[in-house]
Amino acid sequence: MTQPFPTVAELAAEERELQLTSFTNDDAWALGCALVAAARRDAAPVAVEIARNGHRLFSAALPGATPDNASWIERKSRVVHRFGRSSLHVRQDSIERGTTFEAEFGLDPQLYAAHGGAFPLLVRDVGPVGVVAVSGLPQLADHRMVTAVLAEHLGR
Repeated sequence: MTQPFPTVAELAAEERELQLTSFTNDDAWALGCALVAAARRDAAPVAVEIARNGHRLFSAALPGATPDNASWIERKSRVVHRFGRSSLHVRQDSIERGTTFEAEFGLDPQLYAAHGGAFPLLVRDVGPVGVVAVSGLPQLADHRMVTAVLAEHLGR
């Protein structure tokens, strides 16, 4: 049985909760390693990327990941950069308004993908400073992998 997608309200609450106090290169390394460990534990064929202000700080491709996963990460991350919210949040926002991301914004689908798996790195009282992204699983599982590991990283 497939799990239902979270609502926009639930996704907004998640973004309010999963905020950092700062974000350094060492934080990117720790978060990236935690994502890789979670993916290995689940035998998930994913690619992981973490960037701050357009600077790639962490990148990994686990067994089974393909070059297409890197493309998905780029496209999902562009959505986060443009809208300041998770790629799944942007997708669900359009759906709850009775449309699709593609129809609502008309952005090139070769450049933008509002599919779950990219999450803004939000520093409290600062705002978005980067993106953490996973690709290789169904979009809801990509999103949940990121948020579960980020919550654990934050001690929540």
